[in-house]
Amino acid sequence: MDKMNQAFEKMKMMVGMEVEDEERAAEEESSLSFMEDLNRNCALTTKQRFYGFAICLSAGLTCTLLSMLVFFNPVKFGITFTLGNLMALGSTAFLIGPQRQVTMMLDRARIYATALYLASIIIALFCALYVRNKLLTLLAIILEFSGLIWYSLSYIPFARTMVSKVFYTCFDTEF
Repeated sequence: MDKMNQAFEKMKMMVGMEVEDEERAAEEESSLSFMEDLNRNCALTTKQRFYGFAICLSAGLTCTLLSMLVFFNPVKFGITFTLGNLMALGSTAFLIGPQRQVTMMLDRARIYATALYLASIIIALFCALYVRNKLLTLLAIILEFSGLIWYSLSYIPFARTMVSKVFYTCFDTEF
């Protein structure tokens, strides 16, 4: 084995590559961030991306719709509704890739909408699993749905501004 390593070193010297270059390349390769490593391992064809998107979105919408059947059981409702939202949100990672999905979610224009949406998911699961109060779970699901709408509107240019102005106009009353 030692002779083999020496032979490789001699061969590297013959082609002009230094041993230190290989060590630096190995260090650079190991220093890839988690998201870059994930993107590199998630190389899918366009057809596979569309299939993954369609399956994940369909499963998410199915879970969300099935949650309405168990509306009066807050635990089952909260879990299935939230799972459906997470699968629908994750479906777009198939189209644009997980790194770009996270980058877009953390973009300056939608960081607050993302934080609101993710916090509402956590609150809904907390109310459903630990508090087990129907009213609080229902309010948390309404908050989650509102967060989902606000987050979704952040991808449409000027949509949040327009919705804000409509709500301001509708509810601006003087007493």
